[in-house]
Amino acid sequence: MKELTKAEDQIMQILWQLKKGFVKDVIARIPEPKPAYNTVSTIIRILESKGFVAYKAYGKTHEYYPLVERDTYRSFYLKNLLRNYFGGKFEQLVSFFAKDNDMDVRDMEEILKYVESDMKEEEK
Repeated sequence: MKELTKAEDQIMQILWQLKKGFVKDVIARIPEPKPAYNTVSTIIRILESKGFVAYKAYGKTHEYYPLVERDTYRSFYLKNLLRNYFGGKFEQLVSFFAKDNDMDVRDMEEILKYVESDMKEEEK
């Protein structure tokens, strides 16, 4: 799986929300200033070539839908972030956020509870 560009990610976020839609549906959800129809269409075709979306054809019109689930991509993205910026160590990630966001002990405990719960779910 490849990492998405900012523009591709924006389109995927919309497609994940819509579940399926036409280019005009995607454009309707993009905030102002809206990009040109051809720009969005090109980005969606790139997403198709990367294996993120597929379509159902209705004549010359295509209805697009995600092939990759949001949670699957989120997991891939976060693992890359962890590996590339924090040496693959979750502790370094938490330490970074703790220092950068002035987290207190309660906040840290909540994060640990969430991680432990998530790890238990993965073991099942």
